[in-house]
Amino acid sequence: MSDIPDAVFHVDGDRLVPTVLARGPWSPDAQHGGGPSALLARAVEACDPGPANFVARITMELLRPVPLVPVEVTARTTRPGKKVQFIEASMVADGVQVARAFALKVRTEELGLPRVEAEPTMAGPDTAKPFVLDAPLSRGPMGIGFWSVMDVRQVRGSWTEPGPAAVWFRLNVPIVAGEEPSPLQRVAAAADFGNGISSALERGAYLFINPDLTIYLHRSAVGEWIGLDAHTAAEPSGVGMAESVLHDERGRIGSSTQALLVDRL
Repeated sequence: MSDIPDAVFHVDGDRLVPTVLARGPWSPDAQHGGGPSALLARAVEACDPGPANFVARITMELLRPVPLVPVEVTARTTRPGKKVQFIEASMVADGVQVARAFALKVRTEELGLPRVEAEPTMAGPDTAKPFVLDAPLSRGPMGIGFWSVMDVRQVRGSWTEPGPAAVWFRLNVPIVAGEEPSPLQRVAAAADFGNGISSALERGAYLFINPDLTIYLHRSAVGEWIGLDAHTAAEPSGVGMAESVLHDERGRIGSSTQALLVDRL
């Protein structure tokens, strides 16, 4: 593992400089969606902290392929409030906005309410087998990218056969050098894999491009492992959607959805 960088991004003044770990699976010059999603989540969390501090919903929009170059990420409050707050974040590369996020923060307060936990829908990572994410750029001497960031364990499903899948993800390195990833960053980095692990059509014959990612959470993830119980649907018109139930080792924590542009390779 000596050839693996120590983080996905390094801080350089106001910029975040990607390492090769940020690279996506289809182009050597573009980032995987997980890295930018985690950076946008990081900016949202840091913006205007107050009583409304829990990110209950965040939507990332990938406006164009995020190039493998330094990026600047900023955030601002669009609707302040003690109980409900709305935040907008923006990512710029070479002077062009490449991604943005819209988030809803709500206040947290101990109200003594009865706890109602959703039943887990997937076995824990200790019962699962290692899972190899295979894509064109993950093969050969240049095979380092965002897939190298994760320890991946498969509960159900197959990379070679279409269908639903349940897979656990754990970050092996920080998103930003010198920083412990927050629970939200861990979720954002993993949730973008939903359409990748659960395909509706034959791999190698079709693309499943997600221009967005929306995450809803009802509690913070506990621990390092994030589980996705994912399902993808695709229509003959070339429109699809991937849905994932999100877990930590204690049970369900929320859900994520991705709109998909489906096309032939």
